[in-house]
Amino acid sequence: MVKYQESEEMYLETILLLKQKSANVHAINVAEELGYSKPSVSRGVNLLIQKGYISIGNGGELQFTEAGKQKAEGIYERHIVITKLLEMTGADRALAEENACRIEHVITPELFEILKKFVKNS
Repeated sequence: MVKYQESEEMYLETILLLKQKSANVHAINVAEELGYSKPSVSRGVNLLIQKGYISIGNGGELQFTEAGKQKAEGIYERHIVITKLLEMTGADRALAEENACRIEHVITPELFEILKKFVKNS
């Protein structure tokens, strides 16, 4: 369960970041960004569609549903806050980013809110 949740969140965050660069994001763009095979991304995209997080436009572009966009933005917020917190402890940017990617998928909402307040007030 946790492994799928990590993959789901990784796909959503990746789509969000790719959409910041280009409005037309396709599954192949996600595969290239993550270094995953096209069949793996296709399965992941289909699961996101089934969960109601994304849809596919007429041109094959991935589009967020409102629920999907909110979830992706929440995931990205966790990433930003945790990265900042780790940098505040003395970690360099690369180390903070790498570990934030891991932590953001397993942190509880309660602890995240505490960390977010701490970072905001520091």
